[in-house]
Parts: sequence; structure tokens; C-alpha cells
Amino acid sequence: MDANFVNIAIVVVYLIAMLAFGWWGKSRTKNNSDFLVAGRRLGPFLYTGTMAAVVLGGASTVGGVGLGYKFGISGMWLVVAIGAGVLLLSLLFAGTIQKLKIYTVSQMLTLRYGSKATQTSGIVMLAYTLMLCATSTSAYATIFVVLFGWERWLAIAIGGAIVLVYSTIGGMWSITLADQVQFVIKTVGIFALMLPFTLNAAGGLDGIRSRVDESFFQMDGIGLQTIITYFVVYTLGLLIGQDIWQRVFTAKTPGVARWGGATAGIYCILYGVAGALIGMAASVALSGMDIAAKDDVYAEVAQTILPVGIGGLVLAAAVAAMMSTASGALIAAATVARADVLPFVASWFGKDINTDDTDNPEHDVRANRLWVLSLGIVAILIAIITKDVVAALTIAYDILVGGLLVAILGGLVWKRGTGLAAAASMAAGSVVTLGTMIVLEINAKAPLDGVFANEPIYFGLISSAVVYVAVSLFTKPTDPQVMRNWVRRVAGQDNEEVPVTVTAP
Repeated sequence: MDANFVNIAIVVVYLIAMLAFGWWGKSRTKNNSDFLVAGRRLGPFLYTGTMAAVVLGGASTVGGVGLGYKFGISGMWLVVAIGAGVLLLSLLFAGTIQKLKIYTVSQMLTLRYGSKATQTSGIVMLAYTLMLCATSTSAYATIFVVLFGWERWLAIAIGGAIVLVYSTIGGMWSITLADQVQFVIKTVGIFALMLPFTLNAAGGLDGIRSRVDESFFQMDGIGLQTIITYFVVYTLGLLIGQDIWQRVFTAKTPGVARWGGATAGIYCILYGVAGALIGMAASVALSGMDIAAKDDVYAEVAQTILPVGIGGLVLAAAVAAMMSTASGALIAAATVARADVLPFVASWFGKDINTDDTDNPEHDVRANRLWVLSLGIVAILIAIITKDVVAALTIAYDILVGGLLVAILGGLVWKRGTGLAAAASMAAGSVVTLGTMIVLEINAKAPLDGVFANEPIYFGLISSAVVYVAVSLFTKPTDPQVMRNWVRRVAGQDNEEVPVTVTAP
């Protein structure tokens, strides 16, 4: 009872600190740039911490330990795939992305192709970020259920409200400071506490090896197909996700975006190895316990193996991981909704709308806060109402990668790619991904087998790539003036910021 009280107290102090960061961020938020991208002035330390925090959520922390518990060292591949995505994005594209002075992925497509048809990408990106926020909210609520004994809906509502408050008040500045503290807590919790304590309880690597199956130490124990899927879904998804790009936009210079991000990627890979080792050690140290689900292993280690107080810090680390992902997804969803989706939808009704209010920065920040608040409430309601938000997130993730990846990366690396080709490839990839998923679901032996299958994203990617190349070669090249403007931006010769919203066609 005393131990549980101490753990609860530590988590409560952490949650109160999160609210304090909101007020701190408010004092630094004067305009759109401050609210949405922290004024584009994060240095190496802050940037590395916030990038690592946003990509290492509940799946990486609680899920990574659970995979290690079930599959051994090969359980690291989920988080390694995430780290690889951060590395590739940082080394290959982050410098270019930082120079564009934009706020959304859709704005990059418009700048590169000169075609408003690519604004449809905003709808897919909004669905993805909103579902990511709802999934993360549901995830950290499960810890509140165990720790406080709350009902699920109450845990989601209170946890979601905390993230909503500090994200709404201070925007990206508040989120950045919160992420920095969350990064430190996760680092201490995983590397300095959980890893040595669980290894010691299991008798070290020799003790683990003597009591587990040999497959626990095989790098492909989880299955080659599963490993490939992790890299296709997570590595490629990280290359184009709005929540990740928005962190790149916060970097002070292209060098910070490139090397700070690369450092975060390496950190993620080490984080994945540590999580798998903790899970392996837990499979020995907790061998006498009846653990119903692998995702319960993290909490069991915190409450059973770790000393009083340290367990509370480790539980706070799990909450930190999930909250950093939720807050990043929330501000990304609000940015896309206001900058891309609202003008695009308004154009369907023949209205020309531009919600940018740079002449009155206070009004602009207030509008952003309202979007964050509104979509945060929607995400909380989705998390409460929907029993399987993971399925919804999987659908959004598959369409994101299968539909948008080729058009986005093609625009960055291939000058011959055209706007019509980009729009056609997004449509083809999305339709094929969804169509394959529906066909597989109709013929599936169990519910959601088609949703979680690997084939939809593979077929979507292939069809999107074929259409993109074919249409690009058979249509006129992108307007020379558009390409000149694009080249100037990529070279960093045009420092004028793209407005938060693009006037609808």
C-alpha cells in the first residue's frame, strides 16, 4: 500500500509539472511560428530531445518491452525500424525540409508541383494524426486504470485533458519543454533503472541464456516477414508523417535538423535494444507470475522488481512516452486542419478562404488554440467511444504510406515528377490500399484480419509508384517558374515563410 502510494505521488507530481509547462510556453508564444513550430529556433539539445520524445511512444516503450518478453532480442525490431526512419529522414531530407519554411506536408506538395490537387493529402494526414492522438490517449489511460483504479473513460478524460491543456495554452513551446523532460525521464527510467534492475534480477545475460529457449537470442526470432513489415510501415511512415515533419520545422538550422535528428535516430535504436533486453530479463525474473498480456510486463516490472519510488519514476516514464506522442499528433492535426483541410473543403462550396491572420498575431494564435482545443476534444471522444482505435490507426497509416509516400518523396528526389502524376498516384495508392484491405477483410477468417494484413500497403505502394512514373513521363513537366521557385527554396535562397493557410482554389 505504501509502495503504491509513493508510485502514485510521483506520477501525480509529473502530471502537475506537465500543466506548468503549458503556462511557461504561453509566455513565449507571440505568433503562428511560435505556436506551431516553436519559432523555428530549437538548437541541437532541445531538437534531439523533442524528436526522440515524439517518435518513442507507448508502442516503443511498453510495447517494446512486451515484444522482448515474448520474442527475445528480436523484439527490438519495431523500435529499430522507427529509429531507422528518423535516421533516414534526418540524413536525407531534413535539411531540405527545414529550408522550405512551411508548416505542413501538403504545403510542400503545393510548392513543389504548383498544383492545388495535391491538397487532398491533408485529409489523409488529418485522419492519421487524429487517430495517432486517440491511440496514444487510450494507451496512457491504461496505466491510470491500473495505478489509480479509475474507470477507462475517466482515465482517458483526465489524461487527455492534461495533454489538451498544456498543448492548447503554449503550443509547440510548451510541448517542446514537456518533451524535453519526458525525454530525460524515459532515458533514466529505461537505461539507468529498468535495464540494470531487471538484468540483475534475472542473473545477467548468462542467467537469461540458461533459462530461456535459444530462439530468444536469434535476431530473426520474431519472423522475417514481421521485421520487413515493421520497416515498410514504420520506417517509411516516419519519412512523411506531419507530426514528424512539424518537429523538423522547429530546427534552428538545416544542420540541427540533420545531425540532431540523426542523433535522435541512433538513440531510438539503442532504446529498442534496451527495451528488448528488459523484456527478456523480465521473462526470467517474472517467470512465476501469470501475465495475461505482453503489454502488462512493463507495469509488472515497475511494481514487482523495482524498489519503491523507482517504480513510480518508471511508470511516469511510460506515461511520458505516450503523452509526448499524443501532444505531437494533436498539434499536427490542428495545423493540418486549419492550413490544408479547411480551405480545401471550403472550395467544394465555391468559397475562397484564407484563415491566415498574420496582421494580427494574437488573433492568429487564438485561432490555433481553438483548433487544438476542438480536435483534442474529438480525439478524447474517439478514444472513449472506439474500442479498437488501433484498427482505425492502421487504416490511416496504410493509406498514408500506400497513398502519399511516392508523391512526397518523388517530389523531393525526382525533378521530372509532375503535379498531375502526384495527384493520380495518391488516388491510385489510396484506392488500391483500401480496396485490397476490403477484399481481404471480406474473405478473412477472423474480424480485422484484412485490416492488419501486410498486402494492402504493398499493393498500394506498387500501384502508386507505377502511376506516378507513368503519368509523369506522359504529361508536361512542372511549370518552369514553379520549379525555379522550388529550387530557390531548397537552396535556402528564399526565406519568406509560407502562410499558415494556402488560399483555396
